Amino acid sequence: MSGMKRTVLFAHLQHLDAPHHLGPAIVSVTAATTEALVIVLVSQLFHTADLTSNRIEQWDDVQSLLTYVYVKATKAAQDLGKVLLDINVVLKHPSESFPTDFGNGMDMCFRIQGDPPVSHLPDYIETLPQVFVVPDKAVETHRQHSVHVPPSCDTFSTSYPVVALGGTFDHLHAGHKILLSMAAWIASSKVIVGVTDDELLKNKSNKHVLESMAVRMERTRSFLQLFRPDLEYEIVAIRDVYGPTGWDPNIQALVVSMETLPGAASIDKKRAAESLPPLRTFVIGVISSESERLDHEDMEMLKQAKLSSTYIRDWIVKNGV
Repeated sequence: MSGMKRTVLFAHLQHLDAPHHLGPAIVSVTAATTEALVIVLVSQLFHTADLTSNRIEQWDDVQSLLTYVYVKATKAAQDLGKVLLDINVVLKHPSESFPTDFGNGMDMCFRIQGDPPVSHLPDYIETLPQVFVVPDKAVETHRQHSVHVPPSCDTFSTSYPVVALGGTFDHLHAGHKILLSMAAWIASSKVIVGVTDDELLKNKSNKHVLESMAVRMERTRSFLQLFRPDLEYEIVAIRDVYGPTGWDPNIQALVVSMETLPGAASIDKKRAAESLPPLRTFVIGVISSESERLDHEDMEMLKQAKLSSTYIRDWIVKNGV
């Protein structure tokens, strides 16, 4: 069961806690895959009705869930020397349909033993060899009663039609995908992604293996369309910290990482100077090594996984890829 290029794993979730019982299954499927793995998590909690308000309330839980699954798979891939394995996590409500081309080119479909069937699967997925992997039933998934800390804004809204974020998105990895996923998670209409222009990346280490602007933009768009195909995506080049957030009055929310949080303050000042409405800022906190929302075991796994474009470029150069 090894050496398959492209695979998909379907797993049902009853709650949004870190699915430790899926850990062995994620590791084994990652080990069996050489090029691309899509992990589809299916849950009634991923609401399709009244999307925005429900998804904002789930902000902390969903980013913790995504972080666990991405880090588990990424750590397993890195341990096996498969640093360039393309890992993607998709969240689906049971009533949601898949794009008709979903799964095209895949070699095998993995399912969790004991899970109910997945509805609305494309015909191609149904024709794939099906392998059932056993969850770790001995693992007691404990509920984490974390205190919700609202994002920085005094006025709460139940609708964020347009959400923005930015980054270099070189060699798109798990940290990038968590950031992009959460922006798409809270948007109801459109996501604007600012991708750092090539001119600003001249001093990056191992610049000769840094992906071109065209590649970085296309990979970003492809991932977002896989995660939430119902939204509009505008991918633009940026040459400063602001991008469209400095002038676009239609943006309502901004998603940043802990590392780029200072940029949000600069954007606030710029928008105030331009008489633009303030943005509600959402911070991706769980991918930080200082997160208080991960337990000890998950924190150690996060620290060991290298979610960094710099690490990936260094690995490419050292291995002559």
